[in-house]
Amino acid sequence: MTLILYSADLSSELSLTYADGGIRAGFPSPAQDYLSDSIDLNRELVRHPATTFYARAVGDSMKGCGIDDGDLLVIDKSIDPHDGDIVVAFIDGEFTLKKVRINPDGSCLWLIPANDDYPPIKVTEENNFIVWGVLTYNIKRQLRR
Repeated sequence: MTLILYSADLSSELSLTYADGGIRAGFPSPAQDYLSDSIDLNRELVRHPATTFYARAVGDSMKGCGIDDGDLLVIDKSIDPHDGDIVVAFIDGEFTLKKVRINPDGSCLWLIPANDDYPPIKVTEENNFIVWGVLTYNIKRQLRR
């Protein structure tokens, strides 16, 4: 999976009506009763504006964890990665989106895809490697037309 990167522009605000009582995925409820406040997605999705970037996912190596080709990703470069986090990694000249796995003894780090068609990547001292950022949100398009 490759990425197309964009910087986060937080200079504008777009307040949208917010159903603060939630939307039921079971039986219908009168949603109008819950519409009250507004929400600004910049404030909701971006904790650290100076270190947050957006990216567009390209490829299918993370489809097993719900990240599909074309999804919009919110990435924070200021967060330290932990075992199990989904990260944007820069390895040997290429960006990739993978889940981080660290051996319990700390001896090895792996980049794990969420699609069995792709092999795990073992990161060694010979690799030119950095964790560029940690995925904080994945925004999916639901309307496919």
